[in-house]
Amino acid sequence: MKCDPKDLLLYAVTDRHWLNGRTLVDVVKESLDGGVTMIQLREKSLDEGKFLEEAKELQALCRERHVPFIVNDNVDIAKAMDADGVHVGQDDMAALDAREVRAKLGPDKLIGVSAHTVEEALLAEKQGADYLGVGAVFPTSSKSDVGEMSYETLKAICKAVSIPVVAIGGISGENVGKLAGSGICGVAVISAIYAAKDVKAAAADLKATVEEMLRA
Repeated sequence: MKCDPKDLLLYAVTDRHWLNGRTLVDVVKESLDGGVTMIQLREKSLDEGKFLEEAKELQALCRERHVPFIVNDNVDIAKAMDADGVHVGQDDMAALDAREVRAKLGPDKLIGVSAHTVEEALLAEKQGADYLGVGAVFPTSSKSDVGEMSYETLKAICKAVSIPVVAIGGISGENVGKLAGSGICGVAVISAIYAAKDVKAAAADLKATVEEMLRA
């Protein structure tokens, strides 16, 4: 499956830390109502059974809206539930590179890979990644182990590869304009949408701001 750059415009990564008594399905539905173009299920603490159950619910929601549904890291869950694809970080790549992920999932699934340098980006593309998640472009609390990346590096990665690039890390409506001209196709966010009281409005506002940034 070829990754449509339009699907990366507003890429939302789930995080149950921000639920505040709401269900994950409810907040994801609100974000889709606000115009999110791709959903990545990121779960670090659920057992496999619960994870699979939740993933299937979210996937059904995404299919209704024709929005790609990606599972973070867990290739076996992605395969078991026939998700649209999987996103793997550099830590996961050490155990399973994009070629091995492709062999497990088959030719028609999306594979996203995190990259922090031009070298990592080129290697991921060579091994069959369909898109790259690149960052952290701003300081972020969700990934304390990842250093902040310069605009120049982001731009160099976009220029070096022919697959679409989505920027991630600390992105908000206030700072997203600083990414104009870098070559990205969109942004991946967690708290900018899911920490908001009104998730739908936060997604709609951010989407409009990203579209404006991409036109700049």
